[in-house]
Amino acid sequence: MNSHVHGLALLLCLGIAHAEPLRDTQGEPCPDHLPSRALNLVDVVNGALCHNPQTRTGWANAQVQAAQVGVLQAPYYPTVAGTAAFNRNFPANTPAVNQRSAGLTLSYLLYDFGARSANLENAQQLLIALQATENSVVQAVFLSAVQAFYQTQASRAALAAAEVSERAAQTSFLAAQARYVAGTATPADKLSAQTAWSQATLNVITAKGNYQNARGNLAAALGQDASVKLQLVETDNPLLDAGKSPEATHLFEHDVSALIEQARKNRPDLQAAAAQLKAADASVDAARAATMPTISVTANDSFQSVGGAPFAQTAGIGVSLSVPIFSGFAPTYRIRAAEATAESKKSQMQQLHLQVALDVWTAYQNLLTTTQTLRATQDLLQSATQSENVATGRYKAGMGIMLDVLNAQTALASARQQFIQAHFNWNIGRAALAQAVGVLDAPLLTTLTQTP
Repeated sequence: MNSHVHGLALLLCLGIAHAEPLRDTQGEPCPDHLPSRALNLVDVVNGALCHNPQTRTGWANAQVQAAQVGVLQAPYYPTVAGTAAFNRNFPANTPAVNQRSAGLTLSYLLYDFGARSANLENAQQLLIALQATENSVVQAVFLSAVQAFYQTQASRAALAAAEVSERAAQTSFLAAQARYVAGTATPADKLSAQTAWSQATLNVITAKGNYQNARGNLAAALGQDASVKLQLVETDNPLLDAGKSPEATHLFEHDVSALIEQARKNRPDLQAAAAQLKAADASVDAARAATMPTISVTANDSFQSVGGAPFAQTAGIGVSLSVPIFSGFAPTYRIRAAEATAESKKSQMQQLHLQVALDVWTAYQNLLTTTQTLRATQDLLQSATQSENVATGRYKAGMGIMLDVLNAQTALASARQQFIQAHFNWNIGRAALAQAVGVLDAPLLTTLTQTP
C-alpha cells in the first residue's frame, strides 16, 4: 500500500505502513486508552486515528477485499476432491448386499482465454482502490482532529477574552456609578454602563456554551462519548503575541498550479478512482472471456467393492474441452453492462480530476484569505486596544463620555474574538490545504505547532 499519510499511528498498528508512527510518551503507537495527561495536538491526532470508528471501518473493508483476492487466486491451483460411500442394498428375495466405494478426483484448468486472470486483476484493483480510499478516510479523520483541536483552543481563548471584556465592562460600570454618586455623570451613563456589563456577561455565557460544544466535538473526533472530559495542553494565548508580525504566513503563498499537479499525483481518492477504472476494464475482459471455451485436465482413481468382493480399482486421466454455445444472450448483456460500468468509472475519474483542482483552489484561496485576515485582525486589535485605552482614560479624567467608552470596549471585544478565530483558522487552513493536496501527514504537525 502506497501510504501518503507518513507515520500515522493507526496504519502502522494495522501493518500497512513502513514509516515511523506518531508515538506517545510511553512509546506506544496505538495505546488502548488516551493518555491521562493533558493532550497536545499529536495526542489528539494519534487518538483519532487509533480510536475513530471510520478508520477501523476502512481497514475492515480492505481486509474483506484482500480475502476476495485470495479467493480469486484459487483457480490457478488444482482442485482435489475425495469421496467415500457405504450402501446396504436389499434386492427382492435375495440377501442384503453391502456396497463400498472410495475415490479421488483431481481437476486443473489449463486455459480459459484470460477469464481467471481478468477476475483476479479486478479483485486486485479493487483492493488497491479500497486501500487508497482508506488513505483518504485517514486524511479526513486527521483533518477533523486538527480542526476539532484548534476549534476547542479557539473557543477556550474566546471564553478568556469574553471574561476580560466582562471585567472591563464591570470596571466601566463602577466608574460610571462612582461619577454618578459624585454628581459628575448622568443616570444615562450609569444605565448604559450597566447594560453593557450585562451584555458582556451574556457573551461569557455564550462563550462557555461554545467551548463545551467544541469539547464535545473533539471527544467525538477521538472516538469517545461527547460527555468525556478531555484535558488539553495550555497553548499560548494569541492575544499575548498580537503585536508580533506573522512572519510565517508568507511560507504558504505557493504557485497554485503546481499544487494542483501535486494533488493529482498524491490524492488517494484520485488513486482509488484510477484503480476502480482498471478494475472495471478487467471486468470487461472477464465478461468477454466467459464466452470462450475452457480446457481442463482431470484425473481420477476409485475403488469399489460389492458384496464383500475384493476392491476393484478404476483410474483414468483425460483432457476436457467446454464450449459455451447458447445461454439466452446473457453473456452479451454482461459484456454490455461491464463496458457501461467502465465508461461510468472513466467519467467519474474525469469529474474527480476536476474536483481535485477545485478542492486545491478553494483551500488555497481560503488560506490566502485567512492569512490576510490574520494580518488585518492584528492591526484591528492594536488600534482597538489603543482606542479603548484612550476612551477609558479620558472618562476617568472627567473629559470623555460613557458612550465613547462603551463603543471602544465593544469594538475591542469584537477585535479580540476576530483575532483569536483568525489565529486558529490559519493553522486549520494550512491543514486543509495539505489535505486537498494529499500530503496531510505527521511532519505537518511540527509546522502546525509553530505560532504564525
